[in-house]
Amino acid sequence: MAIMLDGSHLTIEQLVAIARNGEPVELCPKALERIKLCRAMVEEKIAKREIMYGVNTGIGEFSEVVLADDQIEQFQRWLVYNHSAGIGDPAPIEHVRAAMSARINVHAHGNSGCRPEIPQTFIAMLNKGVTPFVCKKGSVGACGDLAPMSQIALTLLGEGQAYYKGELLPAKTAFEKAGIPVPGLKARDGLAAINGSNLLTSISALTLYDADRWLKQAEIAASMSLEALLANMKPYHTKLHELRGFAGAVRSAAAIRKCVAGSDLLTGKVKTKVQDAYSMRSTPQVIGAAHDAIRWARSQVETELNGVGDNPIFIPEEKLTLSGANFQGTPVSLPMEMVGQAITMVSVLSERRMNRLNNPALSVGLPPFLTKNPGMFSGLMLSQYTADTLIVEQRILCSPASTQSIPAAADQEDFVSMGMNTALKNLQILDNANGVIGIEFMAAAQALDIRGFTTGKGVAAAHKAIREKVEFLEIDRPLYPDHTAMQELVRTGAILDAVEAAVGSLG
Repeated sequence: MAIMLDGSHLTIEQLVAIARNGEPVELCPKALERIKLCRAMVEEKIAKREIMYGVNTGIGEFSEVVLADDQIEQFQRWLVYNHSAGIGDPAPIEHVRAAMSARINVHAHGNSGCRPEIPQTFIAMLNKGVTPFVCKKGSVGACGDLAPMSQIALTLLGEGQAYYKGELLPAKTAFEKAGIPVPGLKARDGLAAINGSNLLTSISALTLYDADRWLKQAEIAASMSLEALLANMKPYHTKLHELRGFAGAVRSAAAIRKCVAGSDLLTGKVKTKVQDAYSMRSTPQVIGAAHDAIRWARSQVETELNGVGDNPIFIPEEKLTLSGANFQGTPVSLPMEMVGQAITMVSVLSERRMNRLNNPALSVGLPPFLTKNPGMFSGLMLSQYTADTLIVEQRILCSPASTQSIPAAADQEDFVSMGMNTALKNLQILDNANGVIGIEFMAAAQALDIRGFTTGKGVAAAHKAIREKVEFLEIDRPLYPDHTAMQELVRTGAILDAVEAAVGSLG
């Protein structure tokens, strides 16, 4: 069934389905009526020569320049040309599809003033698989994502480039092959197509979906390491976390208990310490804090996905035009800064547990570097090096973009969010995090094979999924294929899927 875009009910999961899985979309009939009503008001105001920013004036520093009647329509073309100013590699198709979906949802409110043909064309492009070529870099996150969204808008003129059936074509050719009419741009249409933080918000939405699944895998990896390190499981008692009151910690402790349920560790067969190191007993508090950060970011992102991110904004029932700054990316980029930091923080915790697995002074009887013939073989010694370099890069990327505003447009746009930088660096932070957790998984599986006791049901399912990709390290071998395979296994969420099939949802 098609996902209905009405301006108010788009979820992150639906955006993922559209962007990645090609789920069809429809424009809500009531939304179409709102768009038509607003367009009629805009055309009435144009006819009366009422001054409206970006409709019959220039933009930015040129907002005081009033356009002649015969310039109004052509201005939208020059606007899109001028703002198609990105650089470098293409944005992934899923990011562009998500941004188009988000822009339709803005228009669905009926406050943008564009013709219905603009969102209707975007819908046809999504449903028929026509995706504009968009440069990854160029947005400062206010006024919205102007550069990348302009490359999307170019295709509405039959210009620029677009992917169709795996081929990059001139946009006009892609439209012809897909049977989509080129709508062109009339008064207001161009600015209405580009003036919002839709790409950085959409990238953030996809990142949040992946980050939530990654955190669950961090809990699974922690469960495996806790078993391998003979952890005292009292720090995971429900009551402990309920008494403090943080929802994320309650959730995290429950997920880890579910993974280790049925383990020898819980029966008293295995002797444990009275109190373990912080990297073992603080896991619910740390991963829980990351869950709480992601929950706030999700709330902000879904608010933006369902809000009117545009300028100016038209209110037909009051015949009112309001010019403001609803394109500003800060409400999304600030919480997403915290998400990058949270993922890095949990990665550091993972590496500390991996260190304890490797270090014979800390591993409670495991052989040095998890090899049965230390000295002759080095085992997983160098795996820690790899995790460490990934974490250092994450830490560098955690430097906030949100404090790095550089004024633009002759100081008319003198504070910008730099939210696209936040979105892009979070992608790399999460990619590195997949590698770090993958290495902990590898080490924990190696340690559990050496221990040889009965593990929890969830841990056993994770161990099986790992062993389908990476063999036990009996003697030294090049580890880069194993590291890369584990990074990909975490990225796909296959370990999570296996564990949840065995023990149920982890939250």
